[in-house]
Amino acid sequence: LVHKEVVGTFNMMTDEEFSDVLSIGNTLPGPIATKMAGYIGYRVGGWLGLINALIATVLPTVILMIVLLGSLNQFKDLNFVKGMTNGVVPIVAVMLAVMIWDFLKKSEKSLGRGIGGIILVASFVAMIVLEIHPGLVIGVLLALALFLPIKSGGNTK
Repeated sequence: LVHKEVVGTFNMMTDEEFSDVLSIGNTLPGPIATKMAGYIGYRVGGWLGLINALIATVLPTVILMIVLLGSLNQFKDLNFVKGMTNGVVPIVAVMLAVMIWDFLKKSEKSLGRGIGGIILVASFVAMIVLEIHPGLVIGVLLALALFLPIKSGGNTK
């Protein structure tokens, strides 16, 4: 949703810039949407834009969480509520799969299929098979990124 609005509707940044912001947001602790909103708000409107974006991102969520969790707690034992909460799991799985597919396509453009595939397999083995903490894997990959040849998409700042 953020990508559609920032890149598609308002043209605040390019696909590559958005991917960079999303990648950096994924490496830092905390909610990704809040970090991205803060950066994009700062980029568009300076400090006032940053504060506005953070309030606009956090405040509605806090209010809705308080209201919805209070309501959900009252009805948590009803079958249709259990079904709704169980229905969220496949939706999140599909959203994550779409995000992974987008990242794979973009990594193929910037790194090539071979290096991107090696990084994917090595990360999977490190986290799933060897049970290395994802933060360590991300740190190693960030350090490795300093030495990998990346094909430029036109924007070289």
